[in-house]
Amino acid sequence: MKAPYIVITLLLCVLAFIIAKFRFPPLAHIEHAGGPGDATGDSVWRHRTLVLGALGIFVYVGAEVSIGSFLVNFFMQPEIGGLTAPAAARYVSFYWGGAMVGRFTGSALLRKADTGAMVGTASLIAAILVVTAMLTSGSLAMMTILSVGLFNSILFPSIFTLGIAGLGRLTGKGSGVMIAAIVGGAIIPLAQGALADRIGLQHAFFLPVICYLYLVFYGFVGSRREAVA
Repeated sequence: MKAPYIVITLLLCVLAFIIAKFRFPPLAHIEHAGGPGDATGDSVWRHRTLVLGALGIFVYVGAEVSIGSFLVNFFMQPEIGGLTAPAAARYVSFYWGGAMVGRFTGSALLRKADTGAMVGTASLIAAILVVTAMLTSGSLAMMTILSVGLFNSILFPSIFTLGIAGLGRLTGKGSGVMIAAIVGGAIIPLAQGALADRIGLQHAFFLPVICYLYLVFYGFVGSRREAVA
C-alpha cells in the first residue's frame, strides 16, 4: 500500500518543480482590465473578499471531504443503517454523484441568479441537511447526508469566482491563495475524526455545519466587494 503513494508523491514533487520553473503568459484580458487590484504596491491581503473567500474555500473543501470520508462509518452504525463496509461504500457514490448532477443544474441557475446569494442559499440548505442527519436516524439520516452533495456542487467555483473578482493584475496571486486554501480538505477531516473519538461520529458532524454556516455569511455578506482602504 505504501509504495504507490510514495511513487505518486515523488511524481507530484517533480511536476510541482517543473510548473514552478515554467513561465506562464500573463492574463492580459483580466490582469489589465482595471479594478481595485491595479493600485501600485497593492497586496492580495488587503482585499477583504479574497481573504474571506480563501477561508471559504478552506472550510468548504474541509466540510465536503469530511462528510465524504465518514459516510461509510456513519452508515455502518446500527442506529443509522447497520450496513457492512462494502454495502455502505456503494452509497458513497450517491454523495459524489449528487455533486456532479448539481454542477449541471447549478450552472444554469447561476446564469440568472446572484452568485453570492446562490452560495449562501446552497450552504444554508447543506447545513440544515447535516443537522437533520445528526438529529435523526435510519434512512432519513442517510438520505439527508447524501443530499448534501447536491448542494456542494456549485460552491467551489462560485466561491473562487467571488474571491478573485476585481483583483486586476493581482488575479494570479489571488488565485494562488485560493488554491492553497484547499488544504482545508486535509485539516478539517482530521479535526472531525478527533471529535468523533470523543463525542461520537454523529455528533461530530457539527463541525461541517459550522463550515457551512460560515459560507452562508460569505455568500450573503462577506463576498460583497468593498473599496480597498
